[in-house]
Amino acid sequence: MQSAFSIRPVRPADIPLINDWARREGFAPGTGDINIYRQTDRQGIWAGCLDDTPIGCIAGIRYNHAYGFIGLYIVRPDHRGRGYGVRLWREALAHLQDVSCIGLEAAENRVDDYANWGFQPASTTTRWQLEIDSLVERLPASTPPEGLRLIHGDDIPEATIQLYDADRELSPRPHFLSDWLHHPAGEVTALLDGTQRCHGFARIRPCLLQTQAGWRIGPLLADSAELAELLILDLLKARQGLVIIDSPGGNALASPLLNTLGFTPAGRTLRMYRGVMPSRQLNQVYGLACLELG
Repeated sequence: MQSAFSIRPVRPADIPLINDWARREGFAPGTGDINIYRQTDRQGIWAGCLDDTPIGCIAGIRYNHAYGFIGLYIVRPDHRGRGYGVRLWREALAHLQDVSCIGLEAAENRVDDYANWGFQPASTTTRWQLEIDSLVERLPASTPPEGLRLIHGDDIPEATIQLYDADRELSPRPHFLSDWLHHPAGEVTALLDGTQRCHGFARIRPCLLQTQAGWRIGPLLADSAELAELLILDLLKARQGLVIIDSPGGNALASPLLNTLGFTPAGRTLRMYRGVMPSRQLNQVYGLACLELG
């Protein structure tokens, strides 16, 4: 008897399984990431099940009426080619049907598939990696320029970061960013001046690589490449292992900066949109929070 396929919201008990799928696919899920996705849009992440056993998942997160994002799109390899992925895909699109712009990151071999659903290419996103163990002793000091200071953790004023992020990202994302900033895994650092104005901020968190544990930096936003470098150096202190950053193609300064710091390209995806194409270029975004939610 053939098992019945159904789609339901992801449950907390599903998260370790989905994390493992994402690790095997090379998504490098960060600690706590998937639960933050659920908190951002409680109706926007689903599991595809056979007799209530999850065999696939997808996220279609609505930030607001103007912007949503599709990611975490996985079907277990032994269940591919049977139409389950298309049904998950349709579920996410239906959830976002009245959103003005939907974004996603497309693997190079899936660009044509998404184009057939009305998604248009925008820019190339590059994944960078750095093995920090051999470099940690040679990293320069992270000393802020005069008038700026580095702030960490709970000393960072969230309202200031929210305003800075909303002025530079494609859409305000207050719930997502609040959970991202306050998650206990990893560390957040920010650059503030004497009037409490923000000039950049970043977060590093543990992540699951295919064969080892590592670190992901993101989001990483800054007024300039020099300040982005300062934030990266501050976050790399006392770390060991592989560090990855996903930089958007809309920022022409990101690649030269990461090259200079010793990062090497490890993969590429294509940012695509359906609907109203964003006019903002992400030119002060040096590292994305994650590929799954943009």
